[in-house]
Amino acid sequence: MKTKILMICLGNICRSPLAEGILKSKLDPKHYQIDSCGTSNYHIGSKPDKRSIQIAQKHNIDISSQKAAQFKNSDFDTYDYIYVMDNANYKDIIKLTQNPVHKNKVNQILNELHLDSNLDVPDPYYGGEQGFQEVYEMLDKACENIATKLKKHTQNI
Repeated sequence: MKTKILMICLGNICRSPLAEGILKSKLDPKHYQIDSCGTSNYHIGSKPDKRSIQIAQKHNIDISSQKAAQFKNSDFDTYDYIYVMDNANYKDIIKLTQNPVHKNKVNQILNELHLDSNLDVPDPYYGGEQGFQEVYEMLDKACENIATKLKKHTQNI
C-alpha cells in the first residue's frame, strides 16, 4: 500500500505544485503517491503558474501536466500526511477537521526544517522570478527532510 502525501497552498498554482513535484522527484512512485491542491477554488483545472513550471524545469522537474484542485473533506481519509504552506492554509484546513486523527495529519511544511516554528512559505505569485527561486529552495530542503523521514519509516516497517 502506498503512503499518500498531499501538499496544500491557497490556489494550487505556485507553491503546492512545486512541493508536489519536488517530493515526487525524491521518492519512488511505487511506494508513494504525492498530490497537491488549494484551499480556494480560484484556479480549479488550471496548470501551475508558468514561473513555477519554469523554476521546476530549471531543476529537472516537470510539473507542467498538473491541474489545480480544491481540498475536499474526504482528503483527510485519503492522505496519510498533509502539508500546508502557511499559517492561513493551516487554519483553513484545521477548521475542516472532524477528529484528532485528521488534525494530526496536518502540518506546516517548514516545520520539517524548523520544528514547531510555523513559518510561512511566502507566496511568490505577486513577486518576480527570485521569489520563485527562494520558494523552490525552501521547499527542496523541506521535501528532502520529509523524504528522508518517510524512507526511514518505510525501512523500519
